[in-house]
Amino acid sequence: MNVAVKSADKPKGEHKTPQVIKKVGIIGAGQMGTGIAHVIALSGYSVALNDLKKERVDESVRTIEKFMNRLAEKGLIESEDVAPALKRIDFAPSFDSFGDCDLVIEAATEEEGLKRKIFTDVCSYLKPGTLLATNTSSISITRLASTTDRPEHFIGMHFMNPVPLMELVELIRGIATDDETFTITKSFVESLHKTVAVSEDFPAFIVNRILLPMINEAVYTLYEGVGTVEMIDKAMKLGAHHPMGPLELADFIGLDTCLSVMQVLYEGLSDSKYRPCPLLVKYVEAGWLGRKTKRGFYDYRGETPIPTR
Repeated sequence: MNVAVKSADKPKGEHKTPQVIKKVGIIGAGQMGTGIAHVIALSGYSVALNDLKKERVDESVRTIEKFMNRLAEKGLIESEDVAPALKRIDFAPSFDSFGDCDLVIEAATEEEGLKRKIFTDVCSYLKPGTLLATNTSSISITRLASTTDRPEHFIGMHFMNPVPLMELVELIRGIATDDETFTITKSFVESLHKTVAVSEDFPAFIVNRILLPMINEAVYTLYEGVGTVEMIDKAMKLGAHHPMGPLELADFIGLDTCLSVMQVLYEGLSDSKYRPCPLLVKYVEAGWLGRKTKRGFYDYRGETPIPTR
């Protein structure tokens, strides 16, 4: 699969956007990076997946294979597409492996300092025309772009979790993002069979600007003793027809990520309504981050999740 867009002539010395996206680099083989690699490889693109340890990439590929086979069993994808998709994913041991990539997507932990370092380090390994995207769920695209040598070719590409099942991708332009970068990345996202929602570069964009304060309010409701974990989730599932309760959803997202987004909202908008709930802070301090650590608002160490409060 290639995404081709006519490239306008640009003055000598400037970065030129690629006419065709064939190979995509992904930084981070965690939950989000794994899901992004899944949909990109399945859509016909070559993928270079980078993480600090090869074991994490190997585990990521095993997860992708397992999930693709599950989708094939349900008839959601063709079973004959699984093996070729997996062959398109290669381990990228260092940023040097991104030298022939047309697009690189950062999917590291939601920490601005880490992301800024990644972008500072990776640029020297890229072709002049390589596009850069971040999967940040809340951090300023303009600010992250300023750490690169190509802010005009930098964009926010926020996939939803779980990536293979969720239809939406938010595209966020920084102040310097040029029209051609936006056009190319929009075509690329649509080629993944995703729908684009365009957001302005404000803290947490659209989805998390609405979703995370609701989750934070659910934590306050628990903190103040209005209801138990079980009652809060039951109330929202049966009373508002949400597929998951807000505390169950927080565990799925990761309580550290929820806290990071709320901190970005609180600091970026200077409004007390976005103050992270102290109980959310305590859970993160305890290392109870949700499903990924087996404990959060629910304890996942047994056969059935048990509320922790």
